[in-house]
Amino acid sequence: MGKAAVFLDRDGVINEVLTERVKFVNKPHQLYFLPGVPEAIKKLNTQFDYVFVVTNQGGVGLGFMREEQLNKVHDHMIAELKKEGAVIHDVAYCPHKPKAGCACRKPGSKMIEDLAEKYEIDLSKSYMVGDTDTDIQAGKKAGTKGVFLGESDPLADAVFPNLKTAADWILEDAKAAH
Repeated sequence: MGKAAVFLDRDGVINEVLTERVKFVNKPHQLYFLPGVPEAIKKLNTQFDYVFVVTNQGGVGLGFMREEQLNKVHDHMIAELKKEGAVIHDVAYCPHKPKAGCACRKPGSKMIEDLAEKYEIDLSKSYMVGDTDTDIQAGKKAGTKGVFLGESDPLADAVFPNLKTAADWILEDAKAAH
């Protein structure tokens, strides 16, 4: 299992959330990429075998949206990124309610581990990028390095303001590790 991957949280990493323009992303037209995201993913595609999205989507379990709607949002996201030359290879999501106690909801690491098994990923060569401590905890439990987008996270291996700057560090760090 020698393949390397970058696992990206969705809301707050790839797309806007809790802004004046969008509260929740329940429909494809509500998905707005954060600045530099397509370019960052395109860069990651050059060095990593896979780029995945792993996202908690408790809105499904809470009844705010159906899985069918969520899949449309993800299909739209993948198609729009592809137009920019950026590839997301797969999307894993936890549809359960926030307090459901499932293994897949971050900080649980099941989504990452399942993708790793399916695609033969070496998690020690891989990265989890997120904007909450639960993203970093999930990555650490699975055995990835953790990259936090925001102010600070004590568990993270690196902290950056956005995916564009994080991608440059991830590429350098991955090169240095080989």
